[in-house]
Amino acid sequence: MAIASFTESHIRKLSEILADAYTHRELSDLLRQCGISEQGGNPKWERVFLALVNRQKVDTCGNNVGAFIEAAMDPARFVGNDERFAGFRDRINEVLAFSGLHLGEDGKLKAVSRASTLSEAQERAGRLRSALIQRKVHHEVLQFCKAELMEENYFHAVLEATKSVAQKIRDKTDLTGDAASIVDKAFGFKAPMLAINKLQTETEQSEQTGFSNLLKGMFGTFRNPTGHAPKIKWRIEEQDALDLLSLVSYLHRRLDAAARVPGSQP
Repeated sequence: MAIASFTESHIRKLSEILADAYTHRELSDLLRQCGISEQGGNPKWERVFLALVNRQKVDTCGNNVGAFIEAAMDPARFVGNDERFAGFRDRINEVLAFSGLHLGEDGKLKAVSRASTLSEAQERAGRLRSALIQRKVHHEVLQFCKAELMEENYFHAVLEATKSVAQKIRDKTDLTGDAASIVDKAFGFKAPMLAINKLQTETEQSEQTGFSNLLKGMFGTFRNPTGHAPKIKWRIEEQDALDLLSLVSYLHRRLDAAARVPGSQP
């Protein structure tokens, strides 16, 4: 992929971000690995900035600047520290959006439509996904919403997240159906198929009933409106999405621990 030259202001901002991620020695190794000669400078960001600006002038394109970004953001360098990788990636993508580029989870650059405002850049930066990782949400929340989260499509992120809860209930019970109907069959008091506790005391039975109501409330509040209302008429803000996806994470964890009631049949 041919990359157009970056503006010096963009290179400077990218240099400041990447300098925060590495030591002086590590930056020297990265520049050498990419075949980029150093041009002096004292603070880490200035060393990176001068080297990248000079290389871009020689190349008359941004290809080697892009190669340096990819080398610095190789996911293998962040093994065991997903949050650190996500944080730097989000910051870098805010800048790259103005150049019509996006750094994927694989550490590779791809072309996207160019942003013209800061808000557009931030929308592509994956703030929502980063916030969810910080909250340590259940991995299935990210799995089911991956595409929507990367696009900051809150409407469909909500819809896909709620679908994932219903699917887990189906997987654990072999039931068919959806929303309130499947919850009643799976957690109904008279003949439950799944139990979140031993169901022996009044308190445990009340907890089971409360969990069932929480599931049905989630479906009724979010799944049904998002499934039937046009997107333009059902606005979901970022904070709403974060809170709902955190709720879905909690439901997944409780469902993971729920046990099949012996002898129960679909």
